[in-house]
Amino acid sequence: MAKGPNRLLNTISTYGKNLMGFIRKRVGSPEEAEDILQEVWYQLSRIVDLDEIENINAWLHRVARNKITDSYRKQKPQPDEDDEISLLVHEELPDDELFRELFWEELFAALEDLPVKQRDVFIQNELEDTTLQEIADRSGESIKTIISRKRYAVQHLRKRLQQLYDDLDNF
Repeated sequence: MAKGPNRLLNTISTYGKNLMGFIRKRVGSPEEAEDILQEVWYQLSRIVDLDEIENINAWLHRVARNKITDSYRKQKPQPDEDDEISLLVHEELPDDELFRELFWEELFAALEDLPVKQRDVFIQNELEDTTLQEIADRSGESIKTIISRKRYAVQHLRKRLQQLYDDLDNF
């Protein structure tokens, strides 16, 4: 694997398009998406040894999701006294965001437990919106193999995240 700036450039070229699509679907404007993507690349550039990151794709998506969440927080208007009642009716509860963040942390931790090929299929299909057929075509593997990997990943994630679902359901 290339070292230093070449490794960073290779990573940007490999993951940039899919990561931009992931971000763009979740923010209000192309400019905001570009800003968030630049923040992700900046954070990646600050990593001394990229080989320390076990799954760069999952890491990039986790950082992007965190940056998107930060962006939402910055955009939240400050309530006036007149708006206080209406905000209570229309605004999400403060715990909702905490639960969302907890879910994503637990999901990415559970993804790290998966074999690389299962994890990659799950991330590409569920987070990057790549079809299973496209994954099969790109990898040169049969669609049945890709479907099987996705099924095993989903089974593992359901089992691993069941306690979290139960806890949130009982909250």
